[in-house]
Amino acid sequence: MTDLASHAAALGAAPPRPTVSDRLKFYGIWLATAVALLVLPQVFSSGGSLTTFSLVGISIIFALSYNILLGQTGMLSFGHAVYYGLGGFLAIHAINIVGFHKWPIPLPLMPLIGGVAGLFFAALIGWVMTQRSGTAFAMISLGLAELVASSALILRTFFGGEAGISANRTKLFKVFGLSFGPQIQIYYLIAAWTLIAIIAMYALTRTPLGRMCNAVRDNPERVQFVGYDPHVVRYLAFCFSGFFAGIAGALAAINFEIANSAYLGATQSGTVLFSTYIGGIGFFIGPIVGAVFVTVLSLGLSDLTQVWQLYFGLFFIAVVAFAPGGITGLLMMHRPLIRAGMLQRMLPSYLIAVVPTLALCTGLMMMIETIVHYTVNPNESPNIKAFGIPFNAERPSVWAISAVLIIVGFILARMSWTRVGQTWDATLSAARAKVHAT
Repeated sequence: MTDLASHAAALGAAPPRPTVSDRLKFYGIWLATAVALLVLPQVFSSGGSLTTFSLVGISIIFALSYNILLGQTGMLSFGHAVYYGLGGFLAIHAINIVGFHKWPIPLPLMPLIGGVAGLFFAALIGWVMTQRSGTAFAMISLGLAELVASSALILRTFFGGEAGISANRTKLFKVFGLSFGPQIQIYYLIAAWTLIAIIAMYALTRTPLGRMCNAVRDNPERVQFVGYDPHVVRYLAFCFSGFFAGIAGALAAINFEIANSAYLGATQSGTVLFSTYIGGIGFFIGPIVGAVFVTVLSLGLSDLTQVWQLYFGLFFIAVVAFAPGGITGLLMMHRPLIRAGMLQRMLPSYLIAVVPTLALCTGLMMMIETIVHYTVNPNESPNIKAFGIPFNAERPSVWAISAVLIIVGFILARMSWTRVGQTWDATLSAARAKVHAT
């Protein structure tokens, strides 16, 4: 918000209307996003790339739906996969029913069925859950998630047991001759729904309900004092979150043509929590960044090492400990320096700090992979190649090198990052003084 808008808000007046250039910039961003989604598969046309883009799109919708709870309303949920999974199962059943009866309902409308399913179950159980917030809400969501996940293996008629429920998406009514068999057609379907969902969820944040969600997150007592019921606000946010999570689950079911118990498990809930928090819950674009980063990172790490979940967990711990604002928060911190033209002052300090940090990470990687060799794969060849670095796990020198890298890298990294902090404080003060002077 500009100084003029802040002054107007302080006087109780409405902020000034956006200028024509501001509107063009705003709509230009959405238009550029749509163009990028159209052009992306023309640049990266391989099957693996299209599959990755489809998974990223699904993850973006799921992470943004979760951020309606965590980032917008301040409700930490450990069971958001319930609405994702139930939306996927209902979409799969709907595809089978529509295909069997040959009803003229096209595949692009199936995500709406998943969204309605997520909304229904969120509305059904949300009124009781949202009566409490904080730790109580988190524990209730965890218990509900375990209940539904265990039911998936018991209610085999609906959930299909361990095998799940499969479907054939090509049997549905064709629109413009599209069978949605090729992955490129599924990519464009997911991309269209991703763009629609992003716009809808962004618009939700600009509504009075979205503002009240932020108020409930920051100070529910004051919200109640001015005449609003925090419970109702939390409940409405919970319902919207379930709706968009159901859409994401339906798209996942369409993409894989199957829905199984993994959609409802704790891993799915944990992944969306990681994506949202790593990206940054304080900004709308944060979950988008986190979803892209986590999806690509998980796919990439799984090809580089068999214990990629361990590295993923260590990275999440590092983000929580050293960058609670997430990746987006780190980037947004540099806006004052960019506006003042002083970002280049930080680059030498960053480059110096990166070297010992990489040495520390390399030492940890060598230590972890060596331990994994002796504990998990003791009978396999000791010649390991992890992250492109070949070494022999049985050589004592590997232990010595990894220990030196960890110890020396930690000491030098701590010293260099302390220096980065000092340079940051000085540069930020100079940038603010320059801005105020102009």
